[in-house]
Amino acid sequence: MAGLRTAAAPPIPGASGPIACASAPLEAEEARLLLRALADPIRLQVIEALGGGERCVCDLTADLGLAQSKLSFHLKVLRETGLLADRQSGRWVYYRLQPQALERLRGWLAALAASCTAPAEPCG
Repeated sequence: MAGLRTAAAPPIPGASGPIACASAPLEAEEARLLLRALADPIRLQVIEALGGGERCVCDLTADLGLAQSKLSFHLKVLRETGLLADRQSGRWVYYRLQPQALERLRGWLAALAASCTAPAEPCG
């Protein structure tokens, strides 16, 4: 049985600074990549399907009604953004959510929302 694999987006030079949250600061560029990954309806279906726990690719293809090649593309995008982890057991590949990625995004959004409530400085 192989180990668990995850991939995280590398930092992008020139990205604006981090917004702190509970686990670790989330850079704006990483937030953009996570939001972009979650913006696709198929990837949202995958995230929802994995909400109940680890699933085999064969089960996901059947449950979501997708060709394996199409599902594999979307799983790769989600894994590369750190939203999913996978492991191989024999010839089967299993995927599961990485809740810390979702928590970091939630924290970033909460910090952003909190900053919106601050009153504006007077002009001039």
